[in-house]
Amino acid sequence: MSARFPKPATPLGPRARIAVVVAAVLLLAGGSVGYVMHAEQRTKDRRTEADASFALGGPALYFRDTAGGRVAHQPLTAARTGGTRTRGGPACDRFYASGEGALCLRAKPGVLPRTYAIVLDRRLREKRRITVPGVPTRARVSASGRMVSWTVFATGDSYATTSFSTRTAILDLRTGYLIKSMENIQLTIDGARYHAPDVNYWGVTFARDDNRFYATVSTKGRTHLVEGNMRDWTAKALRQNVECPSLSPDNTRLAFKKKVSDDAAAPWRLYVLDLRTMRETPLAEQHSVDDQAAWLDDNTLAYALPGGDGRGSDIWTVPADGTGTPRVAVRGGSSPVAVAG
Repeated sequence: MSARFPKPATPLGPRARIAVVVAAVLLLAGGSVGYVMHAEQRTKDRRTEADASFALGGPALYFRDTAGGRVAHQPLTAARTGGTRTRGGPACDRFYASGEGALCLRAKPGVLPRTYAIVLDRRLREKRRITVPGVPTRARVSASGRMVSWTVFATGDSYATTSFSTRTAILDLRTGYLIKSMENIQLTIDGARYHAPDVNYWGVTFARDDNRFYATVSTKGRTHLVEGNMRDWTAKALRQNVECPSLSPDNTRLAFKKKVSDDAAAPWRLYVLDLRTMRETPLAEQHSVDDQAAWLDDNTLAYALPGGDGRGSDIWTVPADGTGTPRVAVRGGSSPVAVAG
């Protein structure tokens, strides 16, 4: 039997040859554009990373520097007396840290609002990045560095309005388990299981055991302080009119903002709640504080207020016992956190 050979290919006509050339050019061009875009993204990422010499160490006050939007730090003693800041940290819209690691929330450019939740190590190098829909608003890290939490605005951009929706996530860095939204937690209000479509959570703060936590839940036009349990994934409401709780280093008190006025321009006052007696103490700060305050130590709180020049914000400190006078710690800063070492 004679062998069969494929027939010679039919020569391409002039139009076919032109089409092949055009397709090849477009393919190469597309590859070049993709390479350029990838290279530009890598360059942009490098510009938002921390400098090689910038890391977590202390005692120091870390914060977002308004000039450039990157993290800076200054000696913790300077938070009370003023001092020179050291720049060179990562670019973040919200930032929080413990001595073991940090969380950086960075708004992602685009038509639809997105946020990068970036987990950082002690050298402030990226360990994990999660993209979530929404605008960054709150960030927290537990004292051990194991637990991190973030809140984004899904709709709206202010806690002073009723038209906002939030999404709060919790990530266990030891197990890698991510709770994308707290809305499925078993919630108890007034001793009964509670379900409602308008439930929103925000402002998580962790206890030293990495199991107990506190947060705000909003429903039916009211806010509640809830105490949560990670192991059995439950939460119970403790009292009303508590927002953005922050647990003291000794785990005995919560700082929070309390609504004291219906004036949308100045609705809140900073308070501290004793968890043993459940007694509230108003602090000496008279301005409306729309922030999740941070404890510099067991006696002092730090928080952001609108800047005196009408642009950006400044970081202030105030005693946690209701005495004293508020003082400016950082001009042009936000997201304060004390790092012990």
